[in-house]
Amino acid sequence: MKTTFKDIDEYIGIQTPEVQILLEQIRQTIKNAAPEAEEVISYNMPAFKYHGMLVYFAAYKNHIGFYATPTGHSQFKEELSVYKQGKGSVQFPLTNPLPLDLITKIVKFRVRGNLKGKSN
Repeated sequence: MKTTFKDIDEYIGIQTPEVQILLEQIRQTIKNAAPEAEEVISYNMPAFKYHGMLVYFAAYKNHIGFYATPTGHSQFKEELSVYKQGKGSVQFPLTNPLPLDLITKIVKFRVRGNLKGKSN
């Protein structure tokens, strides 16, 4: 797999067609929730910035990793509890529909936090 990406299109473009669809769903959900956010690659993952980092996401063999640290995970702890989690990450299995409504809520929460200066 390529080790560095210049943009989100390139990152999504190397994934399988099935995973590309899921990544585009997340991408569009984030864009809709934070239309002024900038797309970037950070830590070699697709990410969005708006007055600081908002969220990151990445494709893995069996899941999509979603990173809204630290406040996004703690604020939505109960809703995210049905998913496998790591430190600062949540795993959405490739076999299940993505929780796009929840992702929208998390992104909007992160936007509000960043605007108040509480992105970290």
